[in-house]
Amino acid sequence: MHHCINIHAEETLSLSPAITAKAGLAPPLPTTLGADERAQSLKAQATLIRRSVLEMIGRAGLGHIGGDFSVTDILTTLFFSVLRVDPTAPNSQLRDRFILSKGHCSAALYSTLAMRGFFPVAELKTFLAPLSPLNGHPNRRKTPGVEANTGPLGHGLPIGVGAAIGAKLAKADWRTFVVLGDGELQEGSNWEAAMCAGHRGLDNLVAVIDRNRLQQGARTEDTNRLEPLGDRWRAFGWDVVTCDGHDHAALYEAFTVAHPGKPRCVIANTIKGKGVSFIEDRVEWHHKAPTAEQVELAYKELV
Repeated sequence: MHHCINIHAEETLSLSPAITAKAGLAPPLPTTLGADERAQSLKAQATLIRRSVLEMIGRAGLGHIGGDFSVTDILTTLFFSVLRVDPTAPNSQLRDRFILSKGHCSAALYSTLAMRGFFPVAELKTFLAPLSPLNGHPNRRKTPGVEANTGPLGHGLPIGVGAAIGAKLAKADWRTFVVLGDGELQEGSNWEAAMCAGHRGLDNLVAVIDRNRLQQGARTEDTNRLEPLGDRWRAFGWDVVTCDGHDHAALYEAFTVAHPGKPRCVIANTIKGKGVSFIEDRVEWHHKAPTAEQVELAYKELV
């Protein structure tokens, strides 16, 4: 069922006033920006992205809004202040590589990519529509800015490790970032990739764990315990940073401080459904779409 929702579209589908689109690989927010000003700008941008996701999923009647909202601040920080990518040349050999391994949270990625300039924001209205390039899981052949097709969990980090090895072989200075869900870490392929990355000392690789502690149907610790999560990554030779996954300043530092000789794992503690009281930390919102009335209520909370 498709809900006909179009709440303040001219506001939802835009850039934060403090952020301007730029050509070239440099992120929109300069590195010289003060920490407080950067965090405020990113917070405003993240709110616009969450509003867009809400509208997209409400219109489509399908989606993964809980995980979209938990990962939004991570995506916003990366794409607007860290990643060296050029929306006008998405396949530039010099670009940083970004892989969303938890590919079911595609609405947040699409909104981020559109607002970053990879494709027109108007296309977000086609999310999950027949023949739309904006599928339920991202497809690199259909959507600019998508680095790898993801959806089957446990594949993003192995792809990222391969990319990081490629950069080392080419003596290139671009970096690879992979965002994973915490429930996804129950897939053994992640740990094979982690072992390989630690062995090779891939300090051009950053794995970001969206640690919202919920997966489809249950809490991660009730399904297959992950803790002590940081110690597990350290055992594979990774540098580990734990931070608030909704604190843009903390995320920026975790993504930009050097970690020579080791790949970095950022455990970003998040809240599933962040920003909307009746969605936050509720397992049933893993794969549930809001009604038109719930969209109205949620939009008022996203400030």
